[in-house]
Amino acid sequence: MTKILHLNAGIETGGGMVHILSLLKNLDQSTFILGVMEEGEMMHEAKQSGIQTINFQAKRRVSMSLLQRIRTYIKQENIRCIHTHGPRANVYGYILRKTLPIHWITTIHSDPSFDFKGRGPIGFMWEKMHIRVLQEADRVIGISKAFTKRITEVTNIDPRKIVTTYNGIDFEDVSSCEFAREDFRISDDAMVFIIVGRLEEVKGHSVAIKAFASFLEKEQNSYLLIVGSGAAEQGLKEQVYELDLETSVLFLGNRKDAPTLYELADVKILPSYSESFPLVLLESARTKTPVIASDVGGVGELITKEGIGWKVSAGDVQQLHQAMVAANEAKIRGELQNIGEKFQIHASNKFSLENFAENVYNVYKELLV
Repeated sequence: MTKILHLNAGIETGGGMVHILSLLKNLDQSTFILGVMEEGEMMHEAKQSGIQTINFQAKRRVSMSLLQRIRTYIKQENIRCIHTHGPRANVYGYILRKTLPIHWITTIHSDPSFDFKGRGPIGFMWEKMHIRVLQEADRVIGISKAFTKRITEVTNIDPRKIVTTYNGIDFEDVSSCEFAREDFRISDDAMVFIIVGRLEEVKGHSVAIKAFASFLEKEQNSYLLIVGSGAAEQGLKEQVYELDLETSVLFLGNRKDAPTLYELADVKILPSYSESFPLVLLESARTKTPVIASDVGGVGELITKEGIGWKVSAGDVQQLHQAMVAANEAKIRGELQNIGEKFQIHASNKFSLENFAENVYNVYKELLV
């Protein structure tokens, strides 16, 4: 197969980064190359994993000189296909597709109508431009059936261009947590919830904090661990202070060892308003940690039945609180561990890294035949 360039801004640190690096590690590394526009954690992780990586580097996010460097590289390396990830890379992919004899594939990791939410008129302009750009891609990959449907509704992309390929992770790649509960002054019998993800409004942390405040009224030996950083961090800390939760809600910051911290928790919470297919839930399944998740994006394709987790309506504080109570009651009955084990078996059977890589590879074969 011809060489394929994966293009990303390079500033991903969460599920998007894991998605891209996991895919590239499981494809022929002489064929697939990662191109980034900024030096960051993604570039360093890629190089450590042996992935061919090039930093196109630009002082400005929108730069003609950056575009020219990418064009020159594509010509020199005889690349016939680019695979973009993220709005900025998608804009460059659109221009490159118009000016070079190449194919363009994009994976949409987040709802395009939320990508620039809260950024005023400029954000609105970028949202409309991004959606218009996506319509020109040769293939668009959505990472769950529900999210593929959402993409079609939001972008009006020709449905024949859109392919669903489920996310996946290596369920054998389990690293032990270097910490114990006592390191955070948490007792072994406490009820511990954890949220892992960017601290952004769309991730719904504020809803989880409100639900936890209600839960804590009756279950005082309980904790909420919040892992991540982002624009909403200060506001969330102020909310915790106003609700007098500072001793029970712990902000642990952005951490490379985040997937191992599930071992400290009884239950993982995903309170998002919007998701495509959240890798954090697969990471939770890998450690047999049950989940409470907003029923958005592909969540319903992972939590398909009772007994392997709890689904709640996005933004519904009362439903989330009730699910937290149900999870605590399951722990008291000694059933929580069994729920986590069933969740792990279900997820590993359907969402393996091998299935994920094979499905994406088939998109390349179909397009480049």
